[in-house]
Amino acid sequence: MTRATLFISDLHLGPHDPATVAAFRQFLAGPARQADALYILGDLFEYWLGDDQLDDAFYGDIARDIAQLKSANVAVYFMAGNRDFLPGQRFAQAAQLTIIPDPSIIELGGQTILLAHGDAYCTDDVGYQRYRKLARNRLVQWIWLNLPRRIRDREAQKLRNKSKAMNQHKSQMIMDVNNAAIEAALKKYATKVLIHGHTHKPFTHQYPTGLRYVLPDWHLGEGGYLAHDGQQLRLLRLDGTSFKSSNE
Repeated sequence: MTRATLFISDLHLGPHDPATVAAFRQFLAGPARQADALYILGDLFEYWLGDDQLDDAFYGDIARDIAQLKSANVAVYFMAGNRDFLPGQRFAQAAQLTIIPDPSIIELGGQTILLAHGDAYCTDDVGYQRYRKLARNRLVQWIWLNLPRRIRDREAQKLRNKSKAMNQHKSQMIMDVNNAAIEAALKKYATKVLIHGHTHKPFTHQYPTGLRYVLPDWHLGEGGYLAHDGQQLRLLRLDGTSFKSSNE
């Protein structure tokens, strides 16, 4: 029997949403434990200040929950998102997973697949792209990680509040992916399939050059995942029912 490969993103786990934490643990004990591999494509956590966040009981417990998949021979891969883009080797070791770059290419069922968090393709949001470039500068990251934890906590809260305020005044079109950027990515990596999260709009989009699968976000115990059963990809809710696709 072929074991599935699963893809999730945008869980935004934190103590503020115990229902989603419970749903994630059920997912780990159910579909994920029966899988061959699990890919987490960013924003697993609401924020990640650095690997010393594992010292907090909540985050240490989540890492241990993920690590238990290793005993079931499930390979776990993690790609940083826009909320948790500072994972290090301590986190990787604690969760028994492999950190992969954004974007990444994998082979699945004889097909080349492009994986990404998705925010890099929201090119119409010029202000965000400037911030993204700065936040991923290695010198900036080194300075950030060497700040006292209390300062990182305070500044991260300021950034989250500022982001929420700014997003209220942005159109949904600006915050979604740019189709030209998607087409360029499919062409650049010579693939016909792209899987990403970030936009919180689960759907299967058809392009002249291929397909784009958008992963669902998780909130208040609701969410979903993309599953490859060895032949096809399907967007599923946590209860196993399908999301509407562009083919329906």
